Amino acid sequence: MATTPVGNPYTESSDLLANFPGQSLALANRLDFVGVNPFANAAARDAAIPSPVQGQMCSLNDDNKGYRYDGSAWVLFSGAGAANFTDTATGTYTDGGIDYKYLTLTGTGSVTIDTGGFADLLLVGGGGAAGFSISGGGGGGGHSLLTNAYLPVGTLTVTVGAGGASDVAGNESALLPYLGVGGGAGGSINNDGEYGGSGGGASGNGTVALTGGSAIGGQGFAGGNSTGTGPYQGSGGGGGGGAVGANGTGTVLGNGGAGASSSLDNVATTRSGGGGGGGYSSGTSTGGTGGGGGGTATGVGTAGTVNTGGGGGGSANLTAGGAGGSGVVIIRVAV
Repeated sequence: MATTPVGNPYTESSDLLANFPGQSLALANRLDFVGVNPFANAAARDAAIPSPVQGQMCSLNDDNKGYRYDGSAWVLFSGAGAANFTDTATGTYTDGGIDYKYLTLTGTGSVTIDTGGFADLLLVGGGGAAGFSISGGGGGGGHSLLTNAYLPVGTLTVTVGAGGASDVAGNESALLPYLGVGGGAGGSINNDGEYGGSGGGASGNGTVALTGGSAIGGQGFAGGNSTGTGPYQGSGGGGGGGAVGANGTGTVLGNGGAGASSSLDNVATTRSGGGGGGGYSSGTSTGGTGGGGGGTATGVGTAGTVNTGGGGGGSANLTAGGAGGSGVVIIRVAV
């Protein structure tokens, strides 16, 4: 004999739908909406369920996500809500009717989470240094902007990547498993640019065209090339978080690629600019918006700005390029 379950009893003698009590039928219909017949989009759902009740669930095909009705609106279904950190907030604000607090880390440290859940994160890696001698501009640090990143309970280490120095790539910023990749170093004499969060620009001192470094991880753009074939050419600019570095050719030094903007701290700020390329005897280049250092053909390139992940500016003949700027990490939670 069947055993009657607790909560939604049914007639034991038959599994026919006609013998289910009304409560079980309603439950079956709700589950059918979720698992058997998902809606094409929100409009189709609203037409089929004009008067939802609190706790009702559905799924949508256009975003492949599940939703529940909280009594006033359909909200994304999740077993977890917002994370909470116990550290003193850097600031608070309200946007779109939602209250937020955020924590900005400009150096390596930690964040203490007492309620596991979701947070928005910005992780900007350290910018890459420009190369040595007629050097390509350094690539901007990776610009990784994440929404609804899950943070577990505990004291979590936060690493803020240092900028690269002496033709070295920038260091990554991390709140594991989330990363902001370091920017690639600019190419030194007769060398291509290196890969990174954004790629470093190519050196201009080559008898053949040289290539800027590629971007990895979807966090930036490639460095500029050196397109000429003479012995002394303008170097490519480093890639930025928002645009590729410009190519260098002849006496034209490639400008650094523009960075990317974010506003988790309620201020729209551009970071991860690429460094401008260097040259042999004349000319200058500009660093990309977002902290990229300018390049020069008559001296040492400008360093990337600290806590922006800006790439270092390229340098003149037999001269070291500018260093990359350090990165930053911002953590935002709803309160």
